[in-house]
Amino acid sequence: MRKSSRAALGASILLLTAGGASAQPPEGGADADAFELRRVMLSTGGVGYFEHETRVSGEAALSFRVRRDQVDDVLKSVVVYDDEGRVGTISLPGQEPLREAFRGLPFEPDHLSSPAALLNALRGAEVRVSGSRELVGRLLSVTPETVALPERGTTTRHRVSLVSGSGIQQVVLEDAGAIAFTDARLSAQVESALAAMTRLEDSDSRTLTVTMDGGSGERTVRVAYVVEVPLWKATYRLTLSGEPGRETASLQGWAVLENLTGEDWRDVELSVVSGNPVTFRQALYDAYYVDRPEVPVEVLGRVLPRVDSGAIAPVPRPALGLAADDAARLSRARPEAAVEEVAVAGARAGIGSPNAMQSLVQAAESAEATAQVLFRVPQPVTIAAGDSVLVPIVARDVPARRVSVYQPETHPRHPLASVLMTNDADTGLPPGVLTLYERGAAGISHIGDARLTPLPSGDERLLSFAVDQEITIDREEHAVQRIGRGRIVDGVLELSLVDSQTTRYLVSAAPGAEREVIIEHPRRSGWNLAEPAAPELTETAYRLPVTVAANETVRLDAVLERPRMQRIELAPLSIGQIRVWASNDQLSADIRAALAELAGLREQVAESERALGEAQDARDAVASDQQRIRDNLAVVPENSDLSRRYLDELARQEDRLAELDAEIAGLRDALAAAERRVAEYVRSLSL
Repeated sequence: MRKSSRAALGASILLLTAGGASAQPPEGGADADAFELRRVMLSTGGVGYFEHETRVSGEAALSFRVRRDQVDDVLKSVVVYDDEGRVGTISLPGQEPLREAFRGLPFEPDHLSSPAALLNALRGAEVRVSGSRELVGRLLSVTPETVALPERGTTTRHRVSLVSGSGIQQVVLEDAGAIAFTDARLSAQVESALAAMTRLEDSDSRTLTVTMDGGSGERTVRVAYVVEVPLWKATYRLTLSGEPGRETASLQGWAVLENLTGEDWRDVELSVVSGNPVTFRQALYDAYYVDRPEVPVEVLGRVLPRVDSGAIAPVPRPALGLAADDAARLSRARPEAAVEEVAVAGARAGIGSPNAMQSLVQAAESAEATAQVLFRVPQPVTIAAGDSVLVPIVARDVPARRVSVYQPETHPRHPLASVLMTNDADTGLPPGVLTLYERGAAGISHIGDARLTPLPSGDERLLSFAVDQEITIDREEHAVQRIGRGRIVDGVLELSLVDSQTTRYLVSAAPGAEREVIIEHPRRSGWNLAEPAAPELTETAYRLPVTVAANETVRLDAVLERPRMQRIELAPLSIGQIRVWASNDQLSADIRAALAELAGLREQVAESERALGEAQDARDAVASDQQRIRDNLAVVPENSDLSRRYLDELARQEDRLAELDAEIAGLRDALAAAERRVAEYVRSLSL
């Protein structure tokens, strides 16, 4: 409900409270506008430090408003600075103050929407009606009725029914001069509820009251807290010189920020902080209840011992980025040294000549804080609620050298035109986007955009802003494997292998000046760069520098190697596999000779196996022929010539079987001996 509608309702409700108790003054006499915002510190952690101050004398109750959605952060971080006095309490309305204000009242907030709704909610209450009729009675009902107007149309009127000693009497609410509750307590409750609605119904903000105890004389009290704010962004402008060989450039940095707090910032001391502090939220404004177990009623002297949960000790609050007292100290610091004004080139209207004067930008003062960098604007800042501003934070010349960076995954044939910028200041630079300009004979021109990651003091960054078409890079890859070392131990051939992958880069430059190219050769897990030596490496690549003269081609071979071990059991190898390893000239002569000897022994085993197989085949053939003869004997006449011939043949075959059995036994012994020689030889090898 808006305040204007509440005011109209209050005027109509006065009809109901006339003659009752006088209205009570609002609770808490603190001034809601006691504090003035003086300092703002915005962090890249997504929070802002706000410091308010005021002058007080003796004891005081000071109030300030915060947005409803900021109450949790304020409860978590609010701190009061008072060198002489003491902080008594910091209070604020509850999560649902209206509900609490109406707790125990015989009506709800919705019943105060109209006199008819309130009267119906308080049926049975005694009222006094004054005006054309004087009535006293208890409320029975208020009913709406539609009445035709004299000319045309209708209107709604409300008929109030009262019960008194004379019976039921009625009066039209709209015709009554006044209706007042005879119960002074009920009348005071209605007025108090109206005052609470005016004071508490604004759900967009909450008023916190700080009670200051003690202290003598006039003093300054500061209240500070940390709340969620939009992230401030850093943007940069880097202007390169058109002079060949010059290795400096003009850097200009700006902080882009918004005031979305709902209040104007007028002449505040503004600072921005770059870092990655730990920040979080906690719903401290919500009410929580602990689940309690239900226990039986204690009788017969039973006792329920208190559960010991251990000793409780104070736990320090975790630091959320810049501590509040450090923030206040740094924000109030005013170094005596003047801020250096540096000429910085700007790409804006009016600068069309290479000899145009550069703008003088008064940059923010920077200082290293705990795990972050603080930039303090040297002059007071005014930002209206809802507005965005750009605040200069950097303005100086920095070391910058032009290079071309080849990233195969970005472009397969051309490198990126880049600038190697060094932060030679005492403080770091926050991350942000960077716009590059170049000063040439025709004036200043835009040459591309780049991204800057956090840049600590003394570190450098490659800023790539365009594809360099004047440099062409071809590459080809081939892989080989070589044996670094081999040995035979316990029948196992152990090989130290080296996998090698060579990438050949052919860097060609167009006519012009000499160029410096940095090839970012990809790193691979488990692989090492054998050649060339890399002066730098990143998380994903080796940086290999190459200098290319105009209209020339330079070759660079990048060799990655991966060592690994391979174990090969010699016993299961075939003769062909053994001879392949024996002919490998990467192995030592001793190992090749041992493998050749092993191949010969394995050939003896193979020869024994062949002879044994032939003898077994011959015996199987004789045994099969014997079965044929026995089958024929079963069908020919006994003592016939054919029968006698079959019997003679069986006798000769029995003799042949005996010879073959003896030969097979000998061949088996020979095979076993050959296999033993192989096994013993393998076990004896130690090279």
